Amino acid sequence: MVAHPPGLRLAAYGFLGLPLAMAALPIYVHVPKYYADTLGLSLAGVGAILLAARLVDAVQDPLFGWWSDRARARGGSRWVFVAAGAPLLALGMAGLFHPPEAGSAGLSWWLVANLVLVYTAYSLVTVSYLAHGAEITDDVAGRTRVTAWREAFALAGVFLAAALPELLRQSMGEREGFARFALLFAPVVLVAAALAIRGSPAAHARRPPAGTSPIRAFTLPLGNPAFRRLLLVFVLNGIAAAIPATLVLFFVEDVVGREDLAPAFLVAYFAAGAAGLPLWVALSRRIGKARAWLAAMVLSIAAFIWAFLLGPGDVAAYFAICILSGLGLGADLALPPSLLADVIDGDEARGRGRHEGAYFGLWSLATKANLALAAGIALPLLQAFGYAPGAESSAQALLVLAGVYALLPCALKLAAAGALANAMSLRFAGAGGTADERR
Repeated sequence: MVAHPPGLRLAAYGFLGLPLAMAALPIYVHVPKYYADTLGLSLAGVGAILLAARLVDAVQDPLFGWWSDRARARGGSRWVFVAAGAPLLALGMAGLFHPPEAGSAGLSWWLVANLVLVYTAYSLVTVSYLAHGAEITDDVAGRTRVTAWREAFALAGVFLAAALPELLRQSMGEREGFARFALLFAPVVLVAAALAIRGSPAAHARRPPAGTSPIRAFTLPLGNPAFRRLLLVFVLNGIAAAIPATLVLFFVEDVVGREDLAPAFLVAYFAAGAAGLPLWVALSRRIGKARAWLAAMVLSIAAFIWAFLLGPGDVAAYFAICILSGLGLGADLALPPSLLADVIDGDEARGRGRHEGAYFGLWSLATKANLALAAGIALPLLQAFGYAPGAESSAQALLVLAGVYALLPCALKLAAAGALANAMSLRFAGAGGTADERR
């Protein structure tokens, strides 16, 4: 009989997912529109800044993972990194949404500086936070329970991040609304970090082997074949999710024509994700994590592809698409990190020890690369076809917007589904429905 951590301790651990989601969503949903539409920077310029800042930042994630593993191996705690990163994250968010009155060059450098601060702080917190979560239990089904708690709170954070900035913006104006959101964020992240540090279940990690180096933080996970297969699926699926997240506000304003309903659309999508999360967790116990994730991908494609056909005033249809495609979100949140924790078992079985920090550092790098590529590809592409936010755009430009928003993500998610099906045929970790995997 496997002993499971108490729910209150899992809640203390999971609650930190709420402010982390509150920080992540505005950066890739609101920042592009805020700096391009409200502050006047070019779409291509904002896309280039987001791409460059993400790629530079992503390189440090495996190094933070190596550092976290090293501290853990020497008897220290991963929570030191959470304690250091949380106040820096609050400071960076405040700067990001309190831009000075400046010209294009000044605003561009302000955006770069605060993005780097936010990304660095976010990495310090997230890599060690996720690595600790993978160490809470060795039970395969128990890992899904840990990630479900974390991602349930993350979805609550997404609700707040989706609705609050828009509601504050509509009542106070763009600048004051986003500034107020950043101020509200600060105490939430500090309290959540303190709760996680004090109340989380203890880790059950093994001591990593001696002699690891920073370079190994990049190369060691890639030596695991199951991780390489999982990473390919995660990258394809992640870019597929990041493109519509980057473009959703533009799509709602200029294609559906109901900017006032943007908070409601976002909340509907994430509410469906929250409702679907326990269903995907239950399904994963019956048929395996990878099969459940594959089913969620198929559902998302079948629902979201119809967004390409929408036009002005198609409010009910877009709500239906948000809800149906949102149901698959719960699987995207809960199952991949749990699969990753299972994949790490392969290193231990081969006598290589456990390196949760290195794995989640590279995982975080991939997450950021997904978001960077989505912004760096989608925004310049739209500008090249004549789309300009907040201005009259041609029918061709709006057709391109709809295609990049709806068709390109579905094509990428279909490729991810194919890669996952292939991985399952190679006895991918967590794919089957054996008793051990459903434990």
